[in-house]
Amino acid sequence: MRDIIYQDLCFRLNGIFYEIQNNLGNACSEKQYQDALEFKLKSNDLKYEREKDLLFKLKEGNISGNRADFIIDNKVVIDLKAKKYITRDDFKQMIRYLRAGNYKLGLIVNLGGSKVEIKRVVNSDIRI
Repeated sequence: MRDIIYQDLCFRLNGIFYEIQNNLGNACSEKQYQDALEFKLKSNDLKYEREKDLLFKLKEGNISGNRADFIIDNKVVIDLKAKKYITRDDFKQMIRYLRAGNYKLGLIVNLGGSKVEIKRVVNSDIRI
């Protein structure tokens, strides 16, 4: 059996996501959830970058257009959502983020549904 990627970090993050929805419910905007997550990351002493641009690097130049909501501990990409459910396009977007930033794991977190929805997306091109 394989190990879970960044198990301890993701366990802490999952607790934070549930705490946010327990406090705010499911009717807030993405920006409000992002602000709440930033407060929680600070209070839990987790290193993060917010709204980081991830560039595809080519010989001819860089391609922009990928802005991740959060990068946690330079390991996990977080994409927060506030909608009914996570879609296939959300998965495609996360794959783009992971490939552009050369990250192994991304979490798509939807706080706008009837319950917290967390999807783990692994970049199989990266070995850790």
